[in-house]
Amino acid sequence: MARKPRIEYDGAFYHVITRGNQRQKIFKDPADYQRFLQVLAIYKARYVFHLYAYVLMGNHVHLLIETTETPLSKILQGVNQSYTLYFNRKYKTVGHLFQGRYKAILCDREAYLLGLLKYIHTNPVRARIAETLGVYRWSSHPAYTGRNNPLGLVDTDQVLRMFSENKARARRQYKAFMNDTATLRKEEVYATIDQRLQGDDKFVDRVLTAHDFEIKKERKKKEYSLQAIGMTVETLYQVTLDQLRSSGKKRQIMRARRVYTLAAKEYGYKGKEIASYLEKDPASVSGYLRGEDVGGEIKKVIRQLEEGA
Repeated sequence: MARKPRIEYDGAFYHVITRGNQRQKIFKDPADYQRFLQVLAIYKARYVFHLYAYVLMGNHVHLLIETTETPLSKILQGVNQSYTLYFNRKYKTVGHLFQGRYKAILCDREAYLLGLLKYIHTNPVRARIAETLGVYRWSSHPAYTGRNNPLGLVDTDQVLRMFSENKARARRQYKAFMNDTATLRKEEVYATIDQRLQGDDKFVDRVLTAHDFEIKKERKKKEYSLQAIGMTVETLYQVTLDQLRSSGKKRQIMRARRVYTLAAKEYGYKGKEIASYLEKDPASVSGYLRGEDVGGEIKKVIRQLEEGA
């Protein structure tokens, strides 16, 4: 499958994830973490981008970057090549350190900045390599609490002003925000359109209108629950969940099952998940995928889900 071209423009905001090749460690000791931050600082000075958050894990890195005139591809090419040269010299290795192509999701900054920042900063706690945020050295969380912003790397002011114009108060409110247990789930973080964008239809249309890009508007994976899809189908077809789960063969019920299955597939659900919800065996669900065209009815289900969101 051909790679999709990067969507790049001045002011684009990305969630970047770059991983070690075959999940190998890219940081083996504290000096490696420090060197990566130094490389990042060098290229930030050279290419003048905004860095809102980072976390360095053993075998991968998360960054929140807003570009200016230099495209993201040039920034990451420089950072990754420079660090790879250092790593290979130090450990007497050769070849690629990073896994293929890094992942870069173009995001609606207004909608996702704080949520992604929190997701990134809490990564070490979720991975159980740190008990609390404050004890992990290799993230930008300390920069927001006023403890440490190595090399002046992180642009904290714009984020802190979202909490308060008073910096001390903003930091207190930031800490309260981070201590709140509400956070983006992993499936929400990686729920993309065309595997490259994260935002609502207005954001996508704004990007497409302002810049000459073509995308395939895929449904966000698991954007709606199986229950929500089921309730919509029940309403449109005047059937109950018990009827969908029954062995009934009436045409209306059979059609509702088929539409439900295909709508759930649109949102990335697997056959086993759909079968479990319908209390059927997976072979039956596979059968629901074959038959007459119900594309127009699936669009009705999707439209009703979106209007009710």
